[in-house]
Amino acid sequence: MHRRKAVSITAVLLGVLPFPGCGRAVDQASAEGGRRPAVALLLPESKTARYETQDRPHFRRRVRELCPACRLLYANADQDASVQLSQAEAALSNGADVLVLDPVDSAAASAIVMKAKGAGVPVVSYDRLVLDADVDYHVSFDNERVGELQARALLDRLRELGRDQVSVVMINGSPTDHNASQFKRGAHRVLDGSGLRIGAEYDTPDWSPDRAQQQMEQAVTRLGRGAVAGVYAANDGTAGGAVAAMKAAGFGELPPVTGQDAELAAVQRILAGEQYMTVYKAIAPEAEAAADLAVALARRAPIRAELINAAVDNGFRRVPSVLLAPVVVRQETVKATVMADGFWSPAQVCTGRFVDACRRAGIR
Repeated sequence: MHRRKAVSITAVLLGVLPFPGCGRAVDQASAEGGRRPAVALLLPESKTARYETQDRPHFRRRVRELCPACRLLYANADQDASVQLSQAEAALSNGADVLVLDPVDSAAASAIVMKAKGAGVPVVSYDRLVLDADVDYHVSFDNERVGELQARALLDRLRELGRDQVSVVMINGSPTDHNASQFKRGAHRVLDGSGLRIGAEYDTPDWSPDRAQQQMEQAVTRLGRGAVAGVYAANDGTAGGAVAAMKAAGFGELPPVTGQDAELAAVQRILAGEQYMTVYKAIAPEAEAAADLAVALARRAPIRAELINAAVDNGFRRVPSVLLAPVVVRQETVKATVMADGFWSPAQVCTGRFVDACRRAGIR
């Protein structure tokens, strides 16, 4: 699985070539001769829609703007930590000057950082923090704040409905994702002692919507439909699973459900009244900040001091970080947030059964 055979770097950028021994793909820049900086972007999975639809294209665009001559190496590990290690090894073999790493497993990815450091290659920990490793920089959002925003929105809504002394279900993220533990910690900071009872709580392996749906089915069976007043879902995929389970269980009116990432399906559910809120994390600035760091590191150029606004402890060191601010999106703010930013277009959102919901929200 871990063969070291190098992939040719003479392919056109849009060509797709396999990483050795794992059947995944890597994008490569067209070769015009000479030694050019190489930037590797290693993403963790595709079940969360944002990675392929937002992170990857925004990162690629910004790298091209900053460094037209740079080679771009790309791979998605499809939620397999061993595959991601193989992909990182292949990127290093292919001359990567910097790794931008969004880890499948925040702890296991320390092995990738060790290999990169052994080769003298810097690492930017992207979105998810790599733990107990000598990463050079980290780019993400204030993740505990994300959990706080989700839980506060849920609590406030239940108080508006007069249902703040009842049970909620918590469907957290993947236990191997350090970000998920931060979301959960932030959410508990708000919910614990609020008067709400957490009737059931689950961690969701691989952030799987299917597993989230099964967990919600279990919670409904255990608590009964009438006892589920709200659902804390850590992201939009798990929210979708929870909504599907409650629809199948015959809920006449869905309780408030949280989310995160402002995925297209979630924005549509919010407009239709099936999901209460999501947390919008503007992916373009995040990907662009990572690209800014990556290109500077690949060129061995100085990092602009104003880019760094925080330091995050990953267990090995306090990592210089770029942390961006998350934004709550509810039905009444969809137009002024994700739509105004062009994150989604009306043509994408306002389809089929969502046309009338868009019209009511003033989205054309």
